[in-house]
Amino acid sequence: MLAVKLIQRQGIEVVALHAKHLWGPLPAEPGEKSPALRAAETLGVCLEIIDAYAADLAIVRHPKHGLGKRMNPCIDCRIWVLVQAKALMQRQGAAFVFTGEVLGQRPMSQRRPVMDLIERESGLTDLLVRPLSAMRLAPTKPEREGILDREKLLGIVGRSRKVQMALAAEFGITEYPSPAGGCLLTDPGFALRLRELMDHQAPTPADIDLLKVGRRFRLADGALVVIGRHLEDNTRLERLFLAGDVRIEAAEIPGPTTLVRGQPTPEDIALAAALTLRYTKCERGKPWPAVVTPVGGEARTLAVEPAPDSEARRWIIAPEEHT
Repeated sequence: MLAVKLIQRQGIEVVALHAKHLWGPLPAEPGEKSPALRAAETLGVCLEIIDAYAADLAIVRHPKHGLGKRMNPCIDCRIWVLVQAKALMQRQGAAFVFTGEVLGQRPMSQRRPVMDLIERESGLTDLLVRPLSAMRLAPTKPEREGILDREKLLGIVGRSRKVQMALAAEFGITEYPSPAGGCLLTDPGFALRLRELMDHQAPTPADIDLLKVGRRFRLADGALVVIGRHLEDNTRLERLFLAGDVRIEAAEIPGPTTLVRGQPTPEDIALAAALTLRYTKCERGKPWPAVVTPVGGEARTLAVEPAPDSEARRWIIAPEEHT
């Protein structure tokens, strides 16, 4: 958003590009405006949206330039997005591409040698401007030719966001992403769940959405169990059931919604019900009814004892400290 403002104040028309990645959070409500759309409205720019889902799955499985600390193929991802930006630049007859990158801010993709590599491999040599750090980088063609006044660009370096936050206040920008936010592939829990999923199958976008919700368990026969952690999780989980899935909920008392996917055996369903009841306030050591409903099928009631903590730890997919 700051980079757009810096370019706009030089009297240059901007077209924004947003890649819809698999690795962002699920919207809280269906139809909720994305942060990118809200930002474009705030900035008064035309927004082009492209679907990166297929590219995301291909890149995370076979990253040419490797992964970061978790499952993040930042360099390959950045190159792919900028290749799309170059194509948009050519279609629009635009003079250059610019980004909001800051030199030294991200450890994998915003080191100077890597930024140079990304520029070359995206086909944007001499046409890729980073307005927030331009004064610390070599002048680009639009700067040398006077399309951009280099002296009105910035020279920010490093991980601190103090300059950016002050600049946002100057521009009257009050709604912007948290500096601590970002790609889910850098989250230890999400990365672990994704690795585990990829060990079992080639994931689909629907599989990735399910990674973002609830507690996740893999049972002995391969069945997947996802249990909502709170009301918001339960609400989001409702939108993710597919044909063939099974819903489990505790009878008569508040509790989580559970989704079972795969080819669960009767024993799997009983275990999933026991795990569901573990996250309710029903009495331990005594059977309690759970309602089991295949999608599109008839509901039935199954009485099982809540699973002990040891059983939950045995099957949960989570970093050790979260089990």
